[in-house]
Amino acid sequence: MDPKVKAAIETAVVQEPFARSMGIELLRLEDGFSRVEMVYDPARHDNIYDRAHGGALFGLIDEAFETASQTSGTVAVAMNVSVTYIASPEPGARLWAEARRVAQTKRTASYDIKVGKADGQLIAVCQALAFRTGKPIPFL
Repeated sequence: MDPKVKAAIETAVVQEPFARSMGIELLRLEDGFSRVEMVYDPARHDNIYDRAHGGALFGLIDEAFETASQTSGTVAVAMNVSVTYIASPEPGARLWAEARRVAQTKRTASYDIKVGKADGQLIAVCQALAFRTGKPIPFL
């Protein structure tokens, strides 16, 4: 992976309003792979049942997907994302999401994404498909 692309993505995540508002950090970035983490904070991430909101978990998934799919240096956008929620984390849990590219063509790329906790408990699994525009990422 081009070091300039890696640095540009890392900087973009630090500056991204959504990632900041969710408390999401980018911890690892490689060609076709990303690991992001956040602490599940009930004050910010709860639903009406006092459990982790699916949208908060999806936000973590999408950040991993977003960063992994840009590693070629071109803009990729979500075409389809299918999430299966398995468990609800306890308040204060540090959650991770890892997106791994499993296939790529000139115009699409498929990703396997998992969300879990430090103890290994799986929280959600996801399959995602990106459309590769071929346009260079604008923040390079």
